[in-house]
Parts: sequence; structure tokens; C-alpha cells
Amino acid sequence: MQAVVVAIPFAILGAALDEDFFEDWGWLVGPVLWLACSVITGRILALPTAYVLFSAVAGGVAGLLVMLATSHLPGLLAALLVFAASCGSYDPRLAEQTAEPAAD
Repeated sequence: MQAVVVAIPFAILGAALDEDFFEDWGWLVGPVLWLACSVITGRILALPTAYVLFSAVAGGVAGLLVMLATSHLPGLLAALLVFAASCGSYDPRLAEQTAEPAAD
């Protein structure tokens, strides 16, 4: 889901803007769009926003590390995989159990 949601604005921006824009502003636009797309993905999947943002940051950090070691595409793939693994591990039953006050 995240791959599709991320691909749409990046395709639009890629078609509308030249490469110089991304060389100058990609470091800012990329992470902002990643977080915004993550929130959209979380809404589609009915996940808590804080959990999704945590997953997005974890994916972003992993993607950045891979990108620095290799290139942009493997970094994006790593970010998507970490984001998916993190969001996929969400269990609403556990969230409900931790939200209930402890009985005396």
C-alpha cells in the first residue's frame, strides 16, 4: 500500500519538476512526502497515527542508511520493507489491553 501511495506524488513531482529541483530540495521534499504518505497509508489501513509515524521514521532511517551505502532505489526498498514490517506487526488486541487500567 505504501509503495502505491508514495509512487503517486513522486511520479507527479518527477513529471512536473526538473532534476535540479530534486538535487537542491530532495533532501527535504522526500522525507516530508514519505511522512505524509505514511499517514495516508495508515488512514487507509486504519492504524494509529503515532504508530504509523514511528514506523515511517524507522523505515526512513533504515532507508537512509542503505541509500548512503548504495543508492536511492535500494534505500527506498529498505524503507518500504521496514515500514511494512513495522506496520504489519501492529496488533489492535494488544493496544486495547495496554489501554485498560490495571485492576487492583
